[in-house]
Amino acid sequence: IMSLKEKISKDYMTAFKERNAVAKNLLSVVKGEIQTIEKNTGVDCLSDAEVIKILNKTAKSLNEVIATNGDEESKLQLTIVEALLPASLTREDIVAKVNELVASGVTNVGGIMKEFATLQVDRKVVSEVIKEVLV
Repeated sequence: IMSLKEKISKDYMTAFKERNAVAKNLLSVVKGEIQTIEKNTGVDCLSDAEVIKILNKTAKSLNEVIATNGDEESKLQLTIVEALLPASLTREDIVAKVNELVASGVTNVGGIMKEFATLQVDRKVVSEVIKEVLV
């Protein structure tokens, strides 16, 4: 199974060969971010969870750019980032996971939120669900 970091490198090479400047530039920035974190932490290879955090941060800033100026290139970049991220959980999935965690004894908000850290979810929805379930 290919790690997320390997997939990003492979996609970068594909974009490079296809002369897809938008994808190449975006993936180059993401790869750079990964390398910087690895260098600063002394880790050889970031876990998929760490790479997902970088991708989420990238998606968030692209969303902000799109909200500000509706730039087409940013929309294309966001599509690329979203394709690399795991599928987003639905509200039903979130409710089921929160109930499962509470049943297993995790009843503090922080502990529950931590379980969602590596998953592709809307944090606001998770927070709402936690409030509903814990009340």
